Amino acid sequence: MPLLTSVLVRGINNLSDARYCAGMGADYLTFRLDPALPGYLEPALVQELSGWVAGVQLVGEFDNLSIPEINELASRCGLHYVLMHRRRTPEELAQLAVPALKLIKWIPDMLAEDVEKRFRDQQAHVAGFVLAQAPPEPLTAMQRAQLTQQARMYKLWLGTSFADANQTVRQLVEEVQPTGIVLEGGQEIKPGLRDFTELEAVFEQLEEE
Repeated sequence: MPLLTSVLVRGINNLSDARYCAGMGADYLTFRLDPALPGYLEPALVQELSGWVAGVQLVGEFDNLSIPEINELASRCGLHYVLMHRRRTPEELAQLAVPALKLIKWIPDMLAEDVEKRFRDQQAHVAGFVLAQAPPEPLTAMQRAQLTQQARMYKLWLGTSFADANQTVRQLVEEVQPTGIVLEGGQEIKPGLRDFTELEAVFEQLEEE
């Protein structure tokens, strides 16, 4: 069944997650291909996992690797996008073989004009922004209004934690209208056995009625 919005699932590290998320309608699956990142996967395993799924965009997450190293891995693993943790210069981003998404953090005390400048300065060089984790404290009404305005102007994928205690993920999507929602992959209980309760609950909320 079609989903209300795009879904990006981060940290895929097993075949159960890859096949389940692809089958439920996720658009993007990310793999951590930089040895500096927790959950790093060997390129050979990424190639193996991606060979079992179809109809999804493959994304590599990177932090410290050089642009030539990223491009080599993008080619070897058949990546469609990269998700950059560390900010790169426009010149570096222009050398990437595939489009880049940028992982950014929500900074609660950052002035609205500084947030706007951060988006504006980078938007010409990336395909979108991923805010995977909301701050510990619930957003104020003003912060949520600002986030909604930013989602109208920029391509934003939001983590499910941006839905507050009184709001479902579906309501978050309907209110803020982000480009997409970010989910997190998990661990298998044992090879081939995985509890999908949490992921299933979100996918069900995102199904079009």
